[in-house]
Amino acid sequence: MPFATAWCVALDGAVGHLIDVQTDVSVGQPTTVVVGRADALLREGVDRVRMALINSDLRWPATKRCTVLFSPADLRKSGTHFDLAMAVSLLAADGQLESAWLDRTAFIGELTLAGGLRPALGVLPMALAAAAGGARRLYVPEPQVGEAMLVPDLEVIGVRSLGQVVASLGGDEPPAAPPVAAATGLRLVTWRGDERLDELDLADLRGLAEEKYAVEVAAAGGHPVQLSGPKGCGKTSLAERLPTILPDLTPEESLELTALHSLAGALDPGHGMLVRPPFAAPHHDASKVSVVGGGSGRVQPGEISRAHCGVLFLDEFPLFRSDVIEALRQPLENGDITVARRDESVTLPAGGILVLASNPCPCGNFTRAARSNRCTCAETVRRAYRARMSGPIVDRIDIVRHVQPASPASHDPFCPVESSADVRERVAAARRRQEERFAGRSWRLNAHIPSPRLKDTWPLPSEAQHLVDAELLGGRLSARGAVRVHRLALTVADLRSVRAGRDIGPDVDEVRTALRLRSGRALDLAMFQPRPDAEGVA
Repeated sequence: MPFATAWCVALDGAVGHLIDVQTDVSVGQPTTVVVGRADALLREGVDRVRMALINSDLRWPATKRCTVLFSPADLRKSGTHFDLAMAVSLLAADGQLESAWLDRTAFIGELTLAGGLRPALGVLPMALAAAAGGARRLYVPEPQVGEAMLVPDLEVIGVRSLGQVVASLGGDEPPAAPPVAAATGLRLVTWRGDERLDELDLADLRGLAEEKYAVEVAAAGGHPVQLSGPKGCGKTSLAERLPTILPDLTPEESLELTALHSLAGALDPGHGMLVRPPFAAPHHDASKVSVVGGGSGRVQPGEISRAHCGVLFLDEFPLFRSDVIEALRQPLENGDITVARRDESVTLPAGGILVLASNPCPCGNFTRAARSNRCTCAETVRRAYRARMSGPIVDRIDIVRHVQPASPASHDPFCPVESSADVRERVAAARRRQEERFAGRSWRLNAHIPSPRLKDTWPLPSEAQHLVDAELLGGRLSARGAVRVHRLALTVADLRSVRAGRDIGPDVDEVRTALRLRSGRALDLAMFQPRPDAEGVA
């Protein structure tokens, strides 16, 4: 039969599309034609496939006309992972393989000239798309078997070479082949990296009671945070410990995040599914593409997507480039980021907790107290530095804290300090309440509730709403800020319910706490405790 079809997957951001790689081998002028919106990188695959076949002792139809169609033809395709599907489709069309052997089978892998297989980026989202499209068997490079096997009800076969694929399809003994390289580069420097964060605990920090409560609220409801204060006051220490009070990822979050890291090429094949919330802290000199995603060729996730379901920490935020700062508007509002180009528009998840940290001035020493102020910056310099905190960005921040260095008097040595594990239990319990509240809906946390649903389904009591309206009419809150205070009040109520062991709905005290959290004003520590006479329903 001069015609055959093999399956592969094209990636559009984090979304995969099952592709028919159709090949026709017939009499005509000897040439190979590739059609179906294949980019230059994919067209080069014809030469890789030709030499891989020849060097694997397989026949290349040099005297015939070969037409390769990537269908659907109107979908843009890019990448080298189509090589294997192209090769087996051509072999089947040329009669060297039975076309029936390719039924409900997808093939992923880049071919070398010797016929070996190299790993491809994004195997997990491609495996998910293949299974959703009806594939029951998947061939992948050997090092990525564990990654692809995370997809249920899909038979995954790891291979080292094209020869092994052909033998496996025909039921023969696979020939020997050298091991496939597990990575494209070598690590020349060994460093502790994220392992350092595993040793951190909230109990390491003395004092900072209000700030610890603020990050607990942020963790419970997924609210963005802004920390400001002089250098060395504990902003970075708080941000680095925020992941330690987040609960483990749910199975859905774990699969989604693992797929994003696979797409970005940042997934260690030996570690399997990601189960802990990630922490990303790009340098303030990072480009817009590295933070929000993009790149040449196929769009890849940026740091904001790799921190999905975790924490993205932007230290020295006013020093980031203006285009990076302004690009945060959409993810702060919607929980995702859309990278639009002439030929494609890709939407990636970006639902992590954003933590912004800034000094009061470039030198980091400015304080309002004249005796302790050691700032050497001119007032014009300080104003210009603060002006880089874009107004629309600040309006999208739920919690603002002005951190001051903890004094020895702020810590009672006889008072036990809560560990991250203690706080994480409350955060997990508060999130379980939200999971029950939002059952059957598309969002999971209070910070993600759409404004219309918030007002219609979970309205504030009239007296509590009057407090918000007074701030709104006084110009101290924008309409967006009023919605965010409402969401914060829900989270405060959830945490108080956990402490009390019964349902407490958001009321006047919760709204007051939410207003103080948003404005940066000092908190009443008594508000952290449950109301003894509260009656409400979450």
